[in-house]
Amino acid sequence: MQRRDFLRLNAIAGASALLGPSLAGCSQPAEWQRLMTAGPATIKPTVCNMCFWSCAGQVHVRDGEPWKITGHPDDPHSMGRLCTRGTAGLGAYYDPNRLIKPLLRVNRGGSQQFDVVSWDDALGFIAGRLEKVAKEHGPEALATLVHGPGAEHFVHLTKAFGSDSISEPAFAQCRGPRDTGFYFTFGEGIASPEQTDMENAKCVVLIGTHLGENLHNSQVRTFADAIRNDATIITVDPRFSVAAGKAKYWLPIRPGTDIALLLAWTNVILAERLYDADYINLNTVGFNALAAYIAPFTPEWAYVETGITADVIRQTARIMAASAPATVIHPGRHTVWWGDDTQRARAVAILAGLLGIWGQKGGYYMPESVALPEFPLPAYPVPKKSWRDITISKFPLAGQGVTNVMLDNMVGSDAYYKAMIVYDTNLPMTMPNSRATLTKAAQALDLLVVVDVQPSEMTGFADVVLPECSYLERYDPLRSESERDPCIALRAPALPVQGDSKPGWWIAKQLGHRLGLDKYFPWNDYTEVIDWQLKQVGSSLTEMQTLGLKPYPRKTPLYLTPGAPLNLQTPSGKIELYSQALADAGFDALPRFTRHAQRPDGFFHLNYGRAPQHSFSRTQNNPVLYQLMPENLVWIHPDTAMQFAIDNESYVQLVNQDGVVSNKVRVRITERIRPDSVWMVHGFGHTAAGLTLAYGRGADDSALMTRVLYDPIMGGTGMRGNFVTFRKEAA
Repeated sequence: MQRRDFLRLNAIAGASALLGPSLAGCSQPAEWQRLMTAGPATIKPTVCNMCFWSCAGQVHVRDGEPWKITGHPDDPHSMGRLCTRGTAGLGAYYDPNRLIKPLLRVNRGGSQQFDVVSWDDALGFIAGRLEKVAKEHGPEALATLVHGPGAEHFVHLTKAFGSDSISEPAFAQCRGPRDTGFYFTFGEGIASPEQTDMENAKCVVLIGTHLGENLHNSQVRTFADAIRNDATIITVDPRFSVAAGKAKYWLPIRPGTDIALLLAWTNVILAERLYDADYINLNTVGFNALAAYIAPFTPEWAYVETGITADVIRQTARIMAASAPATVIHPGRHTVWWGDDTQRARAVAILAGLLGIWGQKGGYYMPESVALPEFPLPAYPVPKKSWRDITISKFPLAGQGVTNVMLDNMVGSDAYYKAMIVYDTNLPMTMPNSRATLTKAAQALDLLVVVDVQPSEMTGFADVVLPECSYLERYDPLRSESERDPCIALRAPALPVQGDSKPGWWIAKQLGHRLGLDKYFPWNDYTEVIDWQLKQVGSSLTEMQTLGLKPYPRKTPLYLTPGAPLNLQTPSGKIELYSQALADAGFDALPRFTRHAQRPDGFFHLNYGRAPQHSFSRTQNNPVLYQLMPENLVWIHPDTAMQFAIDNESYVQLVNQDGVVSNKVRVRITERIRPDSVWMVHGFGHTAAGLTLAYGRGADDSALMTRVLYDPIMGGTGMRGNFVTFRKEAA
């Protein structure tokens, strides 16, 4: 096997596979002037792909040219308005660095490079390598890592090939601990979008949740409704976030002590009997065990750990209880922090259970989706070895494949996985401390395929790079997610395809054909699948091409009947305050607070988050969003700046506890961050030179996360246990 070198697209023949500046038509003032005087617009439906919220939208086209993208007025995700990123969707279409031709890694003159090749050559190469892997190791040796709605095409291809080793990095790097903790309490995870009834809440508790900066569209809108309705906002965050600026109580907690605060809140509610005893008796199990366990965790005890005074802990707990069941304790989303994150989610869920907010107005409503039938296909082959055989031995309660476990099983000559397909996910910027493992995996794999719209750090590892067209140029699976009001939304091509890029469904079907899997792809065009599904629920592709979104009546109540017994999918059918299932698996049945590593002298907690201008690391090269935020800043408290003689807006390098040094990053000196911490927006510091706007701009926080704290229950990669100090840079 030839050793794979990391390849930079702008320095090789593959640069000709980028869109280039000549097609970025809307960047010129003359073009804008022409568009301002163009004729009436036609509207074409889409579903935004600028983040996972997937708002239904409308593409306005005038005289054959795109004008703007707006939110669909009937969409519960967007309520008719797109966020900053959604309105910048045309920037993704016109991104001058888009991939538009397939690339194949070749060895020439003793060095490696990417050659531009035909689709037939690229797909034939992939099919040949996959057939070889299946013959020598079995089809189970293929692993597929995916993200986003278009992933369904490659999930289907992988299962048809004979493997179920499919992972979404977001499970172990984002929401997995939250969903696992709620599952062991309520029998199900939290929906996406989250079923928080904030518009009807009297109290909203945000613990490490940055509403207003993450721009989860409907969440921000309903949070604004809560503020407008004078709900009491309680924000727990080491940083004075946008949400904290709207709060009555800002609790600047010491990093790593969230469980201590949650246990103390629970202590107050139990000690002062601020719960509905009838509700508890009817709908919970383990109350007595919880009450006995929680007794030592007083607000005075928590003050020592968290830095939040006992009086504030009691005041905020009493407000939550007095407002219940119209109290939202937001479950958060990016919940991989300190390695005990499933238990942190359990502590949130237990508190929610005590307050009786499950299924109640102003608490958590009951989401509903339109049940779309599966297109009739043959059953998938049963793999001889499953992802469970590999993952469960390490993380016994993981609900799906864990990405870092799969990567570990690609390393070495005896690695289990021999081929990998990566769809729309940039692993080096997503997974902490992953580049070394990726480099080793790339040496061992027989095949590594990357499917993406633009070059990234991940494409540099690939044998083959396949250019997918943007979401504005393709059909994808129908959007039918659980929401307050069930509906279906259509993503359809609204603009001409750029270059020789192709939709994901076409790529998967063509690979399936070359692998002899035609029976799993019986359609000529994916619109046949969409039309069939729509007709099963009383619509059609023709109708949806006009409507874009179709609402459906609810079949179940939005709220559960107050006073009626719950019927949950837990073993007991009730809220499991004490989890016997966790105990049986060898884990704590009730959340345990653990003191995490203390920061070394001269070092500071590395905290990170999001900004309204960007979606993690996906949008920094978008020419519209780049102008709004070209680089990230590192927030430093004035006392820290004085200690290190750092000036505001100067550049520094961050050095972590293991000596890893960041790119230079500009300083923002502010009292909105604790003196023991720094904070920065995630997703900057790109090293993929094909991204001509984003390359080298700002600092990459993920590269500084060399200490990963794994959740032993489900494999979440806790990223907050890292510390940094400063190296001053010349201007």
